[in-house]
Amino acid sequence: MLLLPELSMLLLSVVFLFLSLADRKESLFFWARAMALAGLVMTLAGVAGEGELFSGAYRVDLFSQIFKVLISVGFCYVVFMFGSEDEVDRRYLPDYLMFLTFSTLGLMMLASAVELISIVISLEISSFSLYAVVPLRKSQTKLQLEAAVKYLFFGAVSTGVMLFGMGYLYAMAGSTFLADIVRTLPAFISQPIGILALILTMTGFFFKLSLFPLHFWAPDIYEGASNTTTTFIATVPKIAAVALLVRIAMLAPSVSPPLANILIILAALSMTMGNLVGLIQRDVKRLLAYSGIAHAGYLMLGVISLNSDGGASAIYYIAIYLFMNLACFYVIILMSRSGENVMVDDLAGLSRRSPLLALTLAVSAFSLAGIPPTGGFTGKFFLFVSAFQEGYLTIVIIGAVNTVISIFYYLNLVRMSYSREPESRPTIALHFHEKALCYTLIFMILYMGLVPFGLLDIFQSAF
Repeated sequence: MLLLPELSMLLLSVVFLFLSLADRKESLFFWARAMALAGLVMTLAGVAGEGELFSGAYRVDLFSQIFKVLISVGFCYVVFMFGSEDEVDRRYLPDYLMFLTFSTLGLMMLASAVELISIVISLEISSFSLYAVVPLRKSQTKLQLEAAVKYLFFGAVSTGVMLFGMGYLYAMAGSTFLADIVRTLPAFISQPIGILALILTMTGFFFKLSLFPLHFWAPDIYEGASNTTTTFIATVPKIAAVALLVRIAMLAPSVSPPLANILIILAALSMTMGNLVGLIQRDVKRLLAYSGIAHAGYLMLGVISLNSDGGASAIYYIAIYLFMNLACFYVIILMSRSGENVMVDDLAGLSRRSPLLALTLAVSAFSLAGIPPTGGFTGKFFLFVSAFQEGYLTIVIIGAVNTVISIFYYLNLVRMSYSREPESRPTIALHFHEKALCYTLIFMILYMGLVPFGLLDIFQSAF
Protein backbone atom coordinates (compact mmCIF):
# COMPACT_ATOMS: atom_id res chain seq x y z
CA MET A 1 0.00 0.00 0.00
CA LEU A 2 2.89 2.39 0.66
CA LEU A 3 3.98 2.10 -2.98
CA LEU A 4 0.47 1.92 -4.46
CA PRO A 5 0.68 5.24 -6.41
CA GLU A 6 4.09 4.38 -7.85
CA LEU A 7 3.11 0.79 -8.67
CA SER A 8 -0.02 1.97 -10.45
CA MET A 9 2.02 4.29 -12.69
CA LEU A 10 4.58 1.56 -13.33
CA LEU A 11 1.77 -0.81 -14.35
CA LEU A 12 0.26 1.81 -16.66
CA SER A 13 3.60 2.40 -18.39
CA VAL A 14 4.03 -1.35 -18.96
CA VAL A 15 0.50 -1.58 -20.40
CA PHE A 16 1.26 1.28 -22.80
CA LEU A 17 4.48 -0.50 -23.78
CA PHE A 18 2.50 -3.61 -24.79
CA LEU A 19 -0.10 -1.46 -26.57
CA SER A 20 2.71 -0.05 -28.71
CA LEU A 21 3.29 -3.57 -30.03
CA ALA A 22 -0.33 -4.00 -31.12
CA ASP A 23 -1.45 -3.12 -34.63
CA ARG A 24 -4.92 -1.81 -33.77
CA LYS A 25 -4.92 1.44 -31.85
CA GLU A 26 -8.50 2.66 -32.45
CA SER A 27 -9.55 2.46 -28.79
CA LEU A 28 -6.26 3.76 -27.39
CA PHE A 29 -7.67 7.06 -26.11
CA PHE A 30 -10.48 5.29 -24.25
CA TRP A 31 -8.12 2.87 -22.50
CA ALA A 32 -5.58 5.60 -21.77
CA ARG A 33 -8.23 7.72 -20.04
CA ALA A 34 -9.64 4.76 -18.14
CA MET A 35 -6.18 3.73 -16.90
CA ALA A 36 -5.22 7.30 -15.95
CA LEU A 37 -8.43 7.57 -13.93
CA ALA A 38 -7.70 4.23 -12.27
CA GLY A 39 -4.21 5.49 -11.40
CA LEU A 40 -5.71 8.58 -9.76
CA VAL A 41 -8.08 6.40 -7.71
CA MET A 42 -5.17 4.24 -6.54
CA THR A 43 -3.15 7.33 -5.62
CA LEU A 44 -6.06 8.63 -3.55
CA ALA A 45 -6.40 5.20 -1.91
CA GLY A 46 -2.77 5.38 -0.76
CA VAL A 47 -2.91 8.95 0.58
CA ALA A 48 -2.99 7.81 4.23
CA GLY A 49 0.15 5.68 3.88
CA GLU A 50 3.04 6.39 6.22
CA GLY A 51 6.39 4.67 6.58
CA GLU A 52 9.96 4.37 5.30
CA LEU A 53 11.38 2.04 2.68
CA PHE A 54 14.82 1.12 1.33
CA SER A 55 16.68 1.71 4.60
CA GLY A 56 15.10 5.13 5.07
CA ALA A 57 15.94 6.50 1.61
CA TYR A 58 12.26 6.64 0.64
CA ARG A 59 9.77 8.28 2.98
CA VAL A 60 6.02 7.99 2.58
CA ASP A 61 4.10 10.56 4.63
CA LEU A 62 1.26 13.03 4.22
CA PHE A 63 3.66 15.57 2.71
CA SER A 64 4.74 13.22 -0.09
CA GLN A 65 1.26 11.79 -0.65
CA ILE A 66 -0.31 15.23 -1.14
CA PHE A 67 2.18 15.95 -3.91
CA LYS A 68 1.56 12.53 -5.47
CA VAL A 69 -2.16 13.26 -5.59
CA LEU A 70 -1.48 16.61 -7.31
CA ILE A 71 0.90 14.92 -9.78
CA SER A 72 -1.66 12.20 -10.52
CA VAL A 73 -4.43 14.80 -11.00
CA GLY A 74 -2.23 16.71 -13.44
CA PHE A 75 -1.34 13.55 -15.37
CA CYS A 76 -5.00 12.49 -15.51
CA TYR A 77 -6.06 15.89 -16.87
CA VAL A 78 -3.33 15.84 -19.52
CA VAL A 79 -4.39 12.37 -20.71
CA PHE A 80 -8.04 13.46 -20.89
CA MET A 81 -7.03 16.61 -22.77
CA PHE A 82 -5.09 14.63 -25.37
CA GLY A 83 -7.52 13.78 -28.11
CA SER A 84 -6.02 14.80 -31.43
CA GLU A 85 -4.01 12.43 -33.59
CA ASP A 86 -2.68 15.45 -35.50
CA GLU A 87 -0.38 16.42 -32.62
CA VAL A 88 1.62 13.18 -32.47
CA ASP A 89 2.08 10.59 -35.21
CA ARG A 90 -0.46 7.80 -34.74
CA ARG A 91 2.29 5.15 -34.77
CA TYR A 92 3.96 6.67 -31.72
CA LEU A 93 0.89 7.37 -29.55
CA PRO A 94 1.38 4.38 -27.19
CA ASP A 95 5.09 5.19 -26.86
CA TYR A 96 4.22 8.83 -26.20
CA LEU A 97 1.78 7.89 -23.43
CA MET A 98 4.28 5.40 -22.01
CA PHE A 99 6.95 8.08 -21.68
CA LEU A 100 4.50 10.50 -20.06
CA THR A 101 3.57 7.79 -17.54
CA PHE A 102 7.23 7.02 -16.84
CA SER A 103 7.86 10.70 -16.25
CA THR A 104 4.93 10.82 -13.83
CA LEU A 105 6.38 7.80 -12.01
CA GLY A 106 9.72 9.58 -11.62
CA LEU A 107 8.02 12.71 -10.29
CA MET A 108 6.09 10.66 -7.72
CA MET A 109 9.34 9.03 -6.59
CA LEU A 110 10.89 12.48 -6.32
CA ALA A 111 8.22 13.53 -3.81
CA SER A 112 9.19 10.69 -1.44
CA ALA A 113 12.97 10.62 -1.96
CA VAL A 114 14.87 11.77 1.15
CA GLU A 115 18.34 10.65 0.08
CA LEU A 116 20.56 12.36 -2.49
CA ILE A 117 21.12 9.40 -4.83
CA SER A 118 17.41 8.53 -4.75
CA ILE A 119 16.61 12.14 -5.61
CA VAL A 120 18.95 12.10 -8.62
CA ILE A 121 17.62 8.77 -9.91
CA SER A 122 13.99 9.94 -9.57
CA LEU A 123 14.78 13.22 -11.31
CA GLU A 124 16.51 11.48 -14.20
CA ILE A 125 13.67 8.97 -14.69
CA SER A 126 11.34 11.93 -15.12
CA SER A 127 13.70 14.02 -17.25
CA PHE A 128 14.81 11.30 -19.69
CA SER A 129 11.18 10.48 -20.46
CA LEU A 130 10.45 14.12 -21.28
CA TYR A 131 13.54 14.36 -23.47
CA ALA A 132 11.99 11.56 -25.55
CA VAL A 133 8.50 13.09 -25.95
CA VAL A 134 9.49 16.65 -26.92
CA PRO A 135 10.55 15.64 -30.49
CA LEU A 136 7.35 13.58 -31.03
CA ARG A 137 5.44 16.36 -32.73
CA LYS A 138 3.86 15.83 -36.11
CA SER A 139 4.32 19.33 -37.51
CA GLN A 140 6.95 22.10 -37.44
CA THR A 141 10.00 19.82 -37.60
CA LYS A 142 12.63 22.54 -37.19
CA LEU A 143 11.04 24.01 -34.07
CA GLN A 144 10.50 20.66 -32.39
CA LEU A 145 14.07 19.46 -32.98
CA GLU A 146 15.50 22.73 -31.70
CA ALA A 147 13.31 22.48 -28.61
CA ALA A 148 14.36 18.87 -27.97
CA VAL A 149 18.08 19.67 -28.21
CA LYS A 150 17.78 22.72 -25.95
CA TYR A 151 15.78 20.82 -23.34
CA LEU A 152 18.31 17.99 -23.31
CA PHE A 153 21.31 20.35 -23.14
CA PHE A 154 19.99 22.61 -20.38
CA GLY A 155 18.68 19.62 -18.43
CA ALA A 156 22.08 17.93 -18.51
CA VAL A 157 23.86 21.10 -17.40
CA SER A 158 21.45 21.73 -14.51
CA THR A 159 21.78 18.11 -13.36
CA GLY A 160 25.58 18.41 -13.39
CA VAL A 161 25.46 21.58 -11.30
CA MET A 162 23.02 19.92 -8.87
CA LEU A 163 25.34 16.91 -8.47
CA PHE A 164 28.21 19.30 -7.76
CA GLY A 165 26.21 20.84 -4.90
CA MET A 166 25.22 17.41 -3.60
CA GLY A 167 28.91 16.53 -3.52
CA TYR A 168 29.46 19.43 -1.12
CA LEU A 169 26.58 18.26 1.07
CA TYR A 170 28.04 14.75 1.18
CA ALA A 171 31.47 16.13 2.01
CA MET A 172 30.07 18.09 4.94
CA ALA A 173 27.79 15.39 6.35
CA GLY A 174 29.59 12.19 5.34
CA SER A 175 26.18 10.82 4.34
CA THR A 176 23.71 11.13 1.49
CA PHE A 177 20.64 10.98 3.76
CA LEU A 178 18.83 14.27 4.30
CA ALA A 179 18.31 13.39 7.98
CA ASP A 180 22.08 13.23 8.50
CA ILE A 181 22.62 16.42 6.50
CA VAL A 182 20.09 18.21 8.75
CA ARG A 183 22.23 17.46 11.81
CA THR A 184 25.46 18.65 10.14
CA LEU A 185 24.30 21.68 8.19
CA PRO A 186 23.80 24.13 11.11
CA ALA A 187 27.58 24.23 11.60
CA PHE A 188 28.09 25.22 7.95
CA ILE A 189 24.98 27.24 7.06
CA SER A 190 26.57 30.58 7.95
CA GLN A 191 29.69 29.77 5.90
CA PRO A 192 30.07 30.11 2.12
CA ILE A 193 30.41 26.35 1.58
CA GLY A 194 27.06 25.63 3.25
CA ILE A 195 25.22 28.32 1.28
CA LEU A 196 26.91 27.27 -1.97
CA ALA A 197 26.02 23.60 -1.37
CA LEU A 198 22.32 24.39 -0.87
CA ILE A 199 22.07 26.79 -3.82
CA LEU A 200 23.82 24.40 -6.22
CA THR A 201 21.71 21.47 -5.02
CA MET A 202 18.55 23.50 -5.62
CA THR A 203 19.69 24.27 -9.18
CA GLY A 204 18.14 21.09 -10.60
CA PHE A 205 14.77 22.10 -9.20
CA PHE A 206 15.19 25.72 -10.27
CA PHE A 207 15.49 24.27 -13.80
CA LYS A 208 12.22 22.36 -13.44
CA LEU A 209 10.53 25.51 -12.14
CA SER A 210 12.17 27.65 -14.86
CA LEU A 211 13.37 30.09 -12.20
CA PHE A 212 15.85 32.79 -13.20
CA PRO A 213 18.67 32.26 -14.28
CA LEU A 214 17.70 28.72 -15.40
CA HIS A 215 14.73 29.93 -17.42
CA PHE A 216 16.21 30.22 -20.92
CA TRP A 217 14.90 26.84 -22.09
CA ALA A 218 11.24 27.45 -21.27
CA PRO A 219 9.98 29.74 -24.10
CA ASP A 220 11.60 27.72 -26.90
CA ILE A 221 10.48 24.36 -25.50
CA TYR A 222 6.93 25.62 -24.93
CA GLU A 223 6.80 26.89 -28.51
CA GLY A 224 8.48 23.89 -30.15
CA ALA A 225 6.84 20.98 -28.32
CA SER A 226 3.32 19.82 -29.11
CA ASN A 227 0.48 21.47 -27.21
CA THR A 228 -0.16 18.44 -24.97
CA THR A 229 3.55 17.96 -24.25
CA THR A 230 3.85 21.62 -23.32
CA THR A 231 0.84 21.28 -21.03
CA PHE A 232 2.55 18.45 -19.15
CA ILE A 233 5.96 20.17 -18.94
CA ALA A 234 4.39 23.45 -17.79
CA THR A 235 2.46 21.89 -14.90
CA VAL A 236 3.28 18.44 -13.53
CA PRO A 237 7.12 18.55 -13.11
CA LYS A 238 6.84 21.84 -11.23
CA ILE A 239 4.79 20.13 -8.52
CA ALA A 240 7.60 17.68 -7.73
CA ALA A 241 10.18 20.49 -7.94
CA VAL A 242 8.31 22.43 -5.25
CA ALA A 243 8.17 19.29 -3.08
CA LEU A 244 11.95 18.86 -3.13
CA LEU A 245 12.68 22.57 -2.85
CA VAL A 246 10.58 22.76 0.30
CA ARG A 247 12.24 19.62 1.73
CA ILE A 248 15.74 20.94 1.04
CA ALA A 249 14.90 24.47 2.23
CA MET A 250 13.62 22.98 5.49
CA LEU A 251 17.12 21.53 6.08
CA ALA A 252 18.21 24.94 7.29
CA PRO A 253 17.06 25.45 10.90
CA SER A 254 16.82 29.16 10.23
CA VAL A 255 17.47 31.29 7.20
CA SER A 256 20.96 32.69 7.15
CA PRO A 257 20.97 36.24 5.74
CA PRO A 258 23.22 35.40 2.75
CA LEU A 259 21.04 32.43 1.72
CA ALA A 260 17.86 34.48 2.13
CA ASN A 261 19.33 37.36 0.11
CA ILE A 262 20.30 35.03 -2.75
CA LEU A 263 16.84 33.48 -2.92
CA ILE A 264 15.19 36.92 -2.73
CA ILE A 265 17.34 38.22 -5.60
CA LEU A 266 16.52 35.17 -7.75
CA ALA A 267 12.79 35.53 -6.97
CA ALA A 268 12.79 39.26 -7.78
CA LEU A 269 14.68 38.82 -11.07
CA SER A 270 12.46 35.90 -12.09
CA MET A 271 9.25 37.83 -11.42
CA THR A 272 10.43 41.02 -13.10
CA MET A 273 12.02 39.45 -16.17
CA GLY A 274 9.12 37.05 -16.76
CA ASN A 275 6.45 39.73 -16.55
CA LEU A 276 8.28 42.40 -18.57
CA VAL A 277 9.15 40.06 -21.44
CA GLY A 278 5.66 38.54 -21.30
CA LEU A 279 4.22 41.94 -22.24
CA ILE A 280 5.52 41.71 -25.82
CA GLN A 281 4.77 38.06 -26.64
CA ARG A 282 2.43 37.22 -29.53
CA ASP A 283 2.56 33.42 -29.29
CA VAL A 284 0.25 32.30 -26.44
CA LYS A 285 2.50 29.40 -25.42
CA ARG A 286 5.56 31.66 -25.23
CA LEU A 287 3.49 34.12 -23.20
CA LEU A 288 2.60 31.32 -20.77
CA ALA A 289 6.27 30.33 -20.62
CA TYR A 290 7.26 33.78 -19.38
CA SER A 291 4.23 33.70 -17.09
CA GLY A 292 5.62 30.47 -15.60
CA ILE A 293 9.01 32.13 -15.05
CA ALA A 294 7.29 34.92 -13.13
CA HIS A 295 5.20 32.51 -11.07
CA ALA A 296 8.34 30.59 -10.11
CA GLY A 297 9.46 33.81 -8.45
CA TYR A 298 6.19 34.05 -6.53
CA LEU A 299 6.60 30.45 -5.36
CA MET A 300 10.01 31.24 -3.91
CA LEU A 301 8.32 33.52 -1.36
CA GLY A 302 6.98 30.39 0.35
CA VAL A 303 10.39 28.70 0.23
CA ILE A 304 12.13 31.78 1.66
CA SER A 305 9.73 31.90 4.61
CA LEU A 306 10.98 28.51 5.89
CA ASN A 307 8.04 27.86 8.21
CA SER A 308 4.91 25.74 8.07
CA ASP A 309 2.80 28.69 6.87
CA GLY A 310 5.24 29.46 4.07
CA GLY A 311 5.55 25.81 3.05
CA ALA A 312 1.77 25.31 3.12
CA SER A 313 1.36 28.50 1.04
CA ALA A 314 3.84 27.15 -1.53
CA ILE A 315 1.89 23.86 -1.76
CA TYR A 316 -1.40 25.76 -2.07
CA TYR A 317 -0.01 27.99 -4.80
CA ILE A 318 1.41 25.13 -6.86
CA ALA A 319 -1.95 23.36 -6.55
CA ILE A 320 -3.90 26.33 -7.91
CA TYR A 321 -1.11 26.96 -10.47
CA LEU A 322 -1.76 23.45 -11.79
CA PHE A 323 -5.45 24.17 -12.46
CA MET A 324 -4.84 27.69 -13.83
CA ASN A 325 -2.33 26.48 -16.40
CA LEU A 326 -4.30 23.38 -17.32
CA ALA A 327 -7.25 25.66 -18.12
CA CYS A 328 -5.17 28.00 -20.30
CA PHE A 329 -3.47 25.19 -22.20
CA TYR A 330 -6.74 23.31 -22.69
CA VAL A 331 -8.14 26.34 -24.50
CA ILE A 332 -5.08 26.24 -26.77
CA ILE A 333 -5.51 22.49 -27.41
CA LEU A 334 -9.21 22.84 -28.29
CA MET A 335 -8.62 25.87 -30.52
CA SER A 336 -5.83 24.09 -32.36
CA ARG A 337 -7.06 20.58 -33.09
CA SER A 338 -4.46 20.11 -35.80
CA GLY A 339 -1.67 20.89 -33.34
CA GLU A 340 -0.39 24.26 -34.58
CA ASN A 341 0.60 27.07 -32.20
CA VAL A 342 -2.01 29.67 -31.25
CA MET A 343 -1.23 33.38 -31.55
CA VAL A 344 -2.80 36.09 -29.41
CA ASP A 345 -4.58 37.43 -32.52
CA ASP A 346 -6.18 34.00 -33.03
CA LEU A 347 -8.19 34.58 -29.84
CA ALA A 348 -10.22 37.30 -31.60
CA GLY A 349 -13.94 36.72 -31.17
CA LEU A 350 -13.50 33.55 -29.10
CA SER A 351 -16.57 34.45 -27.02
CA ARG A 352 -18.71 34.17 -30.17
CA ARG A 353 -16.97 31.08 -31.53
CA SER A 354 -17.13 29.19 -28.21
CA PRO A 355 -18.51 30.98 -25.11
CA LEU A 356 -17.35 28.18 -22.78
CA LEU A 357 -13.74 28.35 -24.01
CA ALA A 358 -13.76 32.14 -23.65
CA LEU A 359 -15.06 31.81 -20.07
CA THR A 360 -12.44 29.17 -19.24
CA LEU A 361 -9.69 31.40 -20.59
CA ALA A 362 -11.05 34.45 -18.75
CA VAL A 363 -11.26 32.67 -15.37
CA SER A 364 -7.75 31.23 -15.71
CA ALA A 365 -6.32 34.58 -16.87
CA PHE A 366 -7.95 36.40 -13.95
CA SER A 367 -6.52 33.79 -11.60
CA LEU A 368 -3.01 34.01 -13.08
CA ALA A 369 -3.21 37.79 -12.71
CA GLY A 370 -4.24 37.43 -9.05
CA ILE A 371 -7.71 39.00 -9.30
CA PRO A 372 -10.27 38.00 -6.63
CA PRO A 373 -12.23 35.80 -6.07
CA THR A 374 -10.04 33.32 -7.96
CA GLY A 375 -7.57 30.88 -6.45
CA GLY A 376 -4.62 32.80 -7.89
CA PHE A 377 -5.47 35.80 -5.72
CA THR A 378 -5.84 33.67 -2.58
CA GLY A 379 -2.60 31.78 -3.28
CA LYS A 380 -0.60 34.98 -3.80
CA PHE A 381 -2.15 36.48 -0.69
CA PHE A 382 -0.98 33.52 1.42
CA LEU A 383 2.53 33.71 -0.08
CA PHE A 384 2.84 37.45 0.50
CA VAL A 385 1.56 37.18 4.08
CA SER A 386 3.98 34.36 4.97
CA ALA A 387 6.94 36.34 3.57
CA PHE A 388 5.77 39.56 5.27
CA GLN A 389 5.50 37.81 8.64
CA GLU A 390 9.13 36.75 8.33
CA GLY A 391 10.17 40.36 7.71
CA TYR A 392 10.81 40.22 3.95
CA LEU A 393 8.94 43.41 3.09
CA THR A 394 11.08 44.29 0.05
CA ILE A 395 10.31 41.13 -1.91
CA VAL A 396 6.61 41.42 -1.01
CA ILE A 397 6.53 44.93 -2.52
CA ILE A 398 8.37 43.69 -5.63
CA GLY A 399 5.88 40.83 -5.93
CA ALA A 400 2.92 43.20 -5.63
CA VAL A 401 4.34 45.53 -8.32
CA ASN A 402 4.93 42.56 -10.63
CA THR A 403 1.37 41.38 -10.09
CA VAL A 404 0.17 44.75 -11.40
CA ILE A 405 2.48 44.47 -14.44
CA SER A 406 1.22 40.99 -15.27
CA ILE A 407 -2.40 42.19 -15.37
CA PHE A 408 -1.73 43.91 -18.71
CA TYR A 409 -0.88 40.81 -20.73
CA TYR A 410 -3.30 38.46 -18.93
CA LEU A 411 -6.26 40.76 -19.45
CA ASN A 412 -5.19 41.32 -23.04
CA LEU A 413 -6.11 37.67 -23.65
CA VAL A 414 -9.58 38.35 -22.25
CA ARG A 415 -9.89 41.57 -24.28
CA MET A 416 -9.07 39.72 -27.50
CA SER A 417 -11.63 37.03 -26.68
CA TYR A 418 -14.53 39.35 -25.86
CA SER A 419 -13.87 42.68 -27.62
CA ARG A 420 -12.65 41.68 -31.08
CA GLU A 421 -14.69 40.38 -33.99
CA PRO A 422 -14.08 36.75 -35.00
CA GLU A 423 -13.10 37.77 -38.56
CA SER A 424 -14.93 34.87 -40.24
CA ARG A 425 -13.19 32.26 -38.09
CA PRO A 426 -15.27 29.08 -37.68
CA THR A 427 -17.10 28.19 -34.48
CA ILE A 428 -15.52 25.60 -32.19
CA ALA A 429 -17.67 22.56 -31.40
CA LEU A 430 -16.95 20.81 -28.08
CA HIS A 431 -17.64 17.22 -27.10
CA PHE A 432 -19.31 16.33 -23.80
CA HIS A 433 -16.09 15.34 -21.99
CA GLU A 434 -14.38 18.53 -23.22
CA LYS A 435 -17.15 20.66 -21.76
CA ALA A 436 -16.97 18.66 -18.51
CA LEU A 437 -13.21 19.28 -18.22
CA CYS A 438 -13.70 23.02 -18.77
CA TYR A 439 -16.39 23.20 -16.10
CA THR A 440 -14.31 21.25 -13.56
CA LEU A 441 -11.29 23.51 -14.13
CA ILE A 442 -13.43 26.64 -13.69
CA PHE A 443 -14.95 25.16 -10.54
CA MET A 444 -11.57 24.30 -9.00
CA ILE A 445 -10.13 27.76 -9.70
CA LEU A 446 -13.12 29.49 -8.09
CA TYR A 447 -13.46 26.96 -5.25
CA MET A 448 -9.82 27.37 -4.19
CA GLY A 449 -10.30 31.12 -4.23
CA LEU A 450 -13.51 31.20 -2.21
CA VAL A 451 -13.05 28.27 0.22
CA PRO A 452 -9.30 27.95 0.78
CA PHE A 453 -8.93 27.13 4.46
CA GLY A 454 -9.87 23.45 4.40
CA LEU A 455 -7.13 22.67 1.89
CA LEU A 456 -4.69 25.00 3.62
CA ASP A 457 -5.21 23.20 6.93
CA ILE A 458 -4.43 19.88 5.25
CA PHE A 459 -1.27 21.33 3.70
CA GLN A 460 -0.15 22.77 7.05
CA SER A 461 -0.69 19.40 8.76
CA ALA A 462 1.71 17.87 6.20
CA PHE A 463 4.54 19.67 7.97
